[in-house]
Amino acid sequence: MHALDATLLFSTDDFANNQHKAIYLPLLWQTDETLMKYDTSELCDIYHEEVNVVEPLFSNFGGRTSFGGQITTVKCFEDNGLLYDLLEENGRGRVLVIDGGGSVRRALVDAQLARLAATNEWEGLVIYGSVRQVDELEELEIGIQAIAAIPAGAAGEGIGESDVRVNFGGVTFFSGDHLYADNTGIILSEDALDLE
Repeated sequence: MHALDATLLFSTDDFANNQHKAIYLPLLWQTDETLMKYDTSELCDIYHEEVNVVEPLFSNFGGRTSFGGQITTVKCFEDNGLLYDLLEENGRGRVLVIDGGGSVRRALVDAQLARLAATNEWEGLVIYGSVRQVDELEELEIGIQAIAAIPAGAAGEGIGESDVRVNFGGVTFFSGDHLYADNTGIILSEDALDLE
């Protein structure tokens, strides 16, 4: 995840002992693109013709306030059984976009499900629906955006479908699109944005 290098802090010459001394300062730098911080406002300014902006319906609930990646879509209403199957997959570089029909009656994501996602390295979850156990969600190293929190949990029968077109927040999401999120909002692009 991180690489270790060193940079020269300063050097001196000890002419009496015919020695050259150098002090190196170790540096850690981010080589993992998936842990980058995203500024959706700046990305909108640069790529205004290439991105769609999701309506401001969502709040942050996860431990990471900025996340992004290639999306996988799922549609399920007040039932999170299918989410367990999907979040068992390797999520590195991926964001799960969940169309829960905007339900605020049952939470689709709880601490157990979010912990599974974080363990399998998902970058984030965007839930057009509700979450619960928000204090625990805030402790997890994953981005989570949802429209509300409620104590009642969802059923676990596995009813729903994945890799389907979903539409909410004024935007249509397809698996394979790229999503970027921060405290300001969520944007969507058909292709990955050049962040260099």
